[in-house]
This record gives sequence, C-alpha cells and structure tokens, in this order.
Amino acid sequence: MTTTKCYLNTWKRFVHEGVLDSARLNKRVIESWYRCKQGEVNPYLTKGHYLLSNEQLQRQKVKYAQLLEVASSHLAHIDPILQQSGMMALVIDPEGVVLSIRGHRGTVYEAEKINFVEGACWTEDKVGTNAIGTALQTGEAVMINGTEHFSVASHRWSCSATPIYDQNKQLLGIIDISCPLEQSHPLMLGTVTSIAYMIEQELNIVNHEQDISIFEQAIDFIEMNPDVPFVVCNDQGFIISASRIIREKNPQYSNMKIEDLLSSGYNIQKQKPILSKKQKKLGTCLLLSEAKVRQHRHFQIVHKEEEPFQFQGVIGTSEVFINTIEKAKLVSKTDSSVYILGETGTGKELIARAIHENSSRKNGPFIAVNCGAIPKALMESELFGYVEGAFTGAKRQGYKGKFEQANHGTLFLDEIGEMPPAMQVAILRVLQERKVIPIGGTKEVPIDIRIIAATHRDLFQLVKEGTFRQDLYYRLHVFPIHVPTLKERREDIPAFIHYFCQTNNCHLDLPVQLLEQLQSYDWPGNIRELMNILENLKISAGANSNSIVELLSLFKGNHHSNSDIETPVQVTKYNTREKIQREMMIEALQKTCGNASAAAKLLGIPRSTFYRRAKKLGLS
Repeated sequence: MTTTKCYLNTWKRFVHEGVLDSARLNKRVIESWYRCKQGEVNPYLTKGHYLLSNEQLQRQKVKYAQLLEVASSHLAHIDPILQQSGMMALVIDPEGVVLSIRGHRGTVYEAEKINFVEGACWTEDKVGTNAIGTALQTGEAVMINGTEHFSVASHRWSCSATPIYDQNKQLLGIIDISCPLEQSHPLMLGTVTSIAYMIEQELNIVNHEQDISIFEQAIDFIEMNPDVPFVVCNDQGFIISASRIIREKNPQYSNMKIEDLLSSGYNIQKQKPILSKKQKKLGTCLLLSEAKVRQHRHFQIVHKEEEPFQFQGVIGTSEVFINTIEKAKLVSKTDSSVYILGETGTGKELIARAIHENSSRKNGPFIAVNCGAIPKALMESELFGYVEGAFTGAKRQGYKGKFEQANHGTLFLDEIGEMPPAMQVAILRVLQERKVIPIGGTKEVPIDIRIIAATHRDLFQLVKEGTFRQDLYYRLHVFPIHVPTLKERREDIPAFIHYFCQTNNCHLDLPVQLLEQLQSYDWPGNIRELMNILENLKISAGANSNSIVELLSLFKGNHHSNSDIETPVQVTKYNTREKIQREMMIEALQKTCGNASAAAKLLGIPRSTFYRRAKKLGLS
C-alpha cells in the first residue's frame, strides 16, 4: 500500500496546487490528469452523476445489440474466473455508456454505491481519469489503479479496459474488467485485451457474412446495368465490393468511405438501398461515372496522410495483410508488449522492425534474438550477460546481454515458444522488475525496453500442455498481431515480384499463365519460398524458353510435359451474374486457404451448390 499512499500524496498536490511529479506516474495517467484539470472535472466526485433512463438504456442496447451478443458469449467463458477473483466485466458502447455488467455479486454491489452501473456514462469528462474513459480517449488498452483515478469515487478500484475495433478501424466499444483495489491482478490487462481481440475476430466474420448478403441482394440491380462501374457499401458507408475497373484504379477501395471515392473523381448515376427482411437499411448499391478531374483529385487523396507508416517490406492490396499493418501502426504509437503469431517465412521480424521504427523508441536499438537457435547452456549468458571472470573463458571486460543491449529500444524475442522452462522464469522476473543481474554479478542493472515476442506455435496450447508458463504468456500476449501466410494473400504476389525486381535491379517478363500458376500454388515456405523461386527464375530466364516452365513444374511437384503446359487455355465467357459469383467464390477460397467446405459456409450456400458452381465456372 506504500505505492498507493505515494500516489495519493501526488494526487493531493496536483489537485490542490496543480503541481505534478512526472516521475511518479505513467505518461498516459499524467496526460489524462491534465485533460481533467483543463476540463474542470470535479476530483471530489463520490459517484457518477450521468445515468441514462431505462428507456434510453434500452435504445442503446438495441443499437449495439450485435456487440452485446458477441461480447456476452466470450465473457461467459471467464465467469468462473470473475467469481473466484472477485471481479466484474463490463461492455461499454463507443459513447462511454455501460451496457452490461456481470461478475462477482459483492463487487457488483460495491460498484452500485458509486453508480458504476448499467446506463452510467463513464467517460473522462464525466468522472475523470479511469480505464474506460481513458481507453476511449487514447484508443489504447489501459490499466488504472487506485489513486491514479482522478475522482475519489474510483480511488478504491482497479480497472483495465481495451477498445474494440471493426475491420475499418471504427470504434465499436470497450471491454473492461474491474475489481476492488486489494483484489487487483497484473493479468487483468492481458485478459481483457485477449477477450477484446477474440470479439473483434468474431465480429469481423459476422460483418463479412452480412456484407455477402448485401452484395447478393445488389446483383440484380448490377445485372440491369452490366457495363456501368459500381460499388456496394454497408450501412456505415464503407465500400465492401466494387467492379473491376474501380478496384484496379483504387487498390485501397475496401478501406475507403464512399465519400472519399466520390471526391477522387466519380459521380453517382443511380443508387439503390439494400434492405433487410424487416426493411432495415443494410447498405447501398451505387452506379458511378468517372469525372474528368479524377487523376488530380486521386493524387490528393493518396498523399493526404501526413506521417506515413514506414514498412520495409511489401504491403500489397490484400485486405488481410493491410489489417495486419493497421494493427502494427496502431500499437507502434504505444509502448505495450506485442505478440506476433505467424508461420515461418511470413515476415514476422519485418513487422516487429516496423513497430520499432515507427515508435518513440526508433532512435534506440532493435535487438533480435532467435530463442530456438541459442543452445540452452548459453542462453542465460546471451540474454543477461556476465561480468569479468564469471566463468572460464569469459571475456576480459565481461559481456552485455541482449536485454542490456536493447536498453532504450526494442527486444525482439523470436520463436519464444522454444524458450526452456527455466529461462521462462528468469525472463518473467526481468519483465516484472525491469532489472537484470549479469552472471557472476551482484548489482542490478535497470533496463528500459519494449518487448516484442513472436512464434509460429500456438502459445496458448503450450500453456495448456504445461510447457509454457501462463503468467509469462499473459505478460507477452498484450497486443496480438497475426501475420498471414502467402497463401492467404496470393493477390500480393505481383507486388512481391515487382519488389524483387526493384531490389535486384532485374526484369522478369513472366507470361500470364505462369503468373496464374504462381498465384494458385499453396506456398508452404511462404515469402522465403517465393523469393527463392524468383531468384531461380532470374538466373534461368536467359537459358532457354522452356526453363521457366520446367522450374515451375519442379517446385510444384507436377510432371506435365511442356506441351501440356503450353496448351492455350480456353477462355469461357460468363454473364454478369456468373462473373460476380466466380469472383466471390475465388475470394472466399482465398480467405479459407482453399477449403471448399469453409468457403461454402462463408458464402452461405450448401456445399453441393458450391461444388456445382465451381465446376460450372471453371474453378475445379
């Protein structure tokens, strides 16, 4: 309780004198306190005063029914933990209104005393610094303890909250776990962040299914105007689909608001609202014409971002990887620990470097450690270093370990799943205390680092199996980022080819048929395998005309004769509906890694229908 008393004295001095010792508080708390001071929030509030009426609350619940339904199903899984730990979990809408509360009955009762109830508005401007309001304000996961809260109403509470975003980076709401201060646990923030991530993933799937439904309803309208460029928008005005000419000229179309596309040089010719069975508006289908000034205006939109995110790899146009980059961009603005999951060869280290190079630590070192490549006997000295004379063969001046080398920068722990159990304990201690003791030394060395961990293995499964510590898992699993396989982002292969040619100062004039074969391959070795193939193509391209075809047959494991491969593909003409169905099926197959059953489920059609259409449309 010494720390709490220390914070209380800091709080009293700030409230009475406006003086703040910045060394005593987290940067986010300091910034929030100043916002509260400037906004004249009453620091002596003993309870929340902004509550909705029952009628208003019900309207909010109806408005955010989808968020409530999905969040409730995930929060139900942690009910036993909430009961045992004396905690409660809350779902909050984007306006800061508490929509639902569940958890330990005694804790919920204590919360009622300060009006921390359903219908309460818990924003910074209403009740001062708190996890919910500060997460809304900053867009980041945050934990606020005791007298870090600005108003006395929450001084006896510990709260952790994290925002939930949709695939267009629009705020959907907040998930919060709160409890009395004496029952606070450091894993609260990791738990609430993991739950929020799972909710985001499920909501993305639900929204994708709704997008498909909207698009299917728009097909008839599109067929009546087959040669006119079109876009289909959801009810929030985000483009969910577009005709080929729109996609080619606006590769980032799926992240655009319709207003942005129109301002880049398009006019609306016709539009049709898409309605649900209950006549609720789901979206809109718009037929467009191109304006003469399109090129100039489009140039302005492309360059409107003031501080572009620096990434040294290939971003491409695939939605799944753009989502990964957006997450990296979001977390680079913070100092939170990051957990990167992805198969070998997908570019996990590139993502880690991008987070570092776009963060406030960019001028500090970036130290990468492959935990699976260091012999167990050397791991402790490699990570923590040693003093002179620590053991036979030790360097004369000693050695700074990777933790010290990364001071004021970022430490990237690759393949963290290979870390031996004994070292997991040591690393957990360093992450908690932010200090290391070199081998043979007695003096603690303070460190200021950010941790980014990566693995191709399922860490949570390793926790279940008992080979990876649960407490370390939650220390690392604060902000998870999934790096997709090359199979999941096949549409980016042309961009990789362009990148390879630029980097190697060469030109690969690949025939269309070969490019199609490259894009249909499964790529078990991911980007590394693609780069090897391109290197081979570069070398063999000048040898003879058949070498490329032979190489492709070899790496795919096929044994077709050259005559088989070089036979011209018969071009089939499809009507507008068939073209749309074919594109939707290809997209669904890409998103499900070629799993036809899953693709059929994603499109909402029977598997037999999917197979029949695939055969008819030349996809099988």
